Amino acid sequence: MKRISIKLRVTLWFTLLMLVLGGLALGLLFYGGAQSGLAARRELLTTMVEDSEKQIDLDGTALEIDRDLEAFRDGVYLSVYDSSGVPLYGMVPRAFDNSTPFGDRQLRTIKGEETDWYLYDQRFEIEGWGEYWVRGVCEAAAVDSTISRLLQIAAMVLPFYLLLAALSGYLLTSGALRPVRRIIRTAQQISAGNDLSRRINLGQGRDEIYTLAAEFDRMFSRLEAAFENEKQFTSDASHELRTPVAVILSQCEYALAKPETTGQAREALETVQQQARRMATLIGQLLTLTRADSAHRRLMTETVDLSGLAQAVAEQTEELAAKKQIRVTAEIQPGLTLQGDETMLLRMLVNLTENAVRYGRTGGNLSLTLRRDGDQIEGCVSDDGIGIPADQQPLVWNRFWQADPSKGSGGAGLGLSMVKWIAEAHGGSVRLESTPGQGSSFYFTLPVSGPASD
Repeated sequence: MKRISIKLRVTLWFTLLMLVLGGLALGLLFYGGAQSGLAARRELLTTMVEDSEKQIDLDGTALEIDRDLEAFRDGVYLSVYDSSGVPLYGMVPRAFDNSTPFGDRQLRTIKGEETDWYLYDQRFEIEGWGEYWVRGVCEAAAVDSTISRLLQIAAMVLPFYLLLAALSGYLLTSGALRPVRRIIRTAQQISAGNDLSRRINLGQGRDEIYTLAAEFDRMFSRLEAAFENEKQFTSDASHELRTPVAVILSQCEYALAKPETTGQAREALETVQQQARRMATLIGQLLTLTRADSAHRRLMTETVDLSGLAQAVAEQTEELAAKKQIRVTAEIQPGLTLQGDETMLLRMLVNLTENAVRYGRTGGNLSLTLRRDGDQIEGCVSDDGIGIPADQQPLVWNRFWQADPSKGSGGAGLGLSMVKWIAEAHGGSVRLESTPGQGSSFYFTLPVSGPASD
């Protein structure tokens, strides 16, 4: 049974169910019909006997029986006898033993040689003449024969009923499983061709299968985006790592080729050191983001003085900004604390301020603001630098993306990706407002209660 398809199994179960229900319905129908027929036959038997009194009267000294008195109707035989049992009127079936004793107002079943009989007798009395009996007899097998005919008809109809039930079950199952076959076909096409762009597209529906198909489509979309991001990530990481590795190799070859010039060798080693530090930073950022993606990076939650942290970052940024003559201003509400990872929050603030200096205008301004609004701490890092076009603003959170690499100072394009992850890991959010040629403002919110526990 396990190897049979779901369609065939459902069809078989549906057919069996319809067979059982049909059998129960026929059984109830036959039983009810038999009881109804039996009750009708017995009622006719007693009614004919009881109503016969109206057709019998005394005419002088003789008993007069009206000609309208029916001696036979619908299988019921009626006969009239005097008090000694002598027949006066009517008829009885040939196979019936008419010597059976009378029983007043008793509906009896009499066993015969060939068949059974229903018998009903009633005694009447006419003043001035005496007693007489009226007897009604009918064959019990008449009701059984009706049921037998019904059974014969049912036996002829039953195969067509089963065929109709099986066909209905098959059509219903096929219609119900059609979306499932479409899901299977789409999954097979994706598996065979590695094409995650395919979708089931069942359309709108309220049942569970349509909901399942919609979830599969959303899952395929997420998988496609994840694979595309992975390919882009691999390509970008390879590109970013290739440059410092090429510089390191060339500088090492240069230093080894001219060992007699110590100054040039030292300069080459300093270049190697600078590129190695850049690679170490890049690899560290990549490792952090990769662990974040795989949920291996856990926040070390503690009470963090965010006001003090932001003030320290602002002071540190002043040294970096002085090289481009950028004036740094800080408007920080004192005493702002939250539950979070101090190292990660420090990195978020540093990434935002360094990004503002990197793309800020020489001789421009950089501002860092921090304040509390209800259960949220709101912050903003603004510059008046090159700005970001509107069509590129959604891309700033992508890894390795840079607004204008030619104006940068060695950044790998991972800073804002880490900012977004750190804010969201703490239960907060980030957003950007920017105008090309006028500068950019990065807003972030952090809940005072810290990130939700897993």
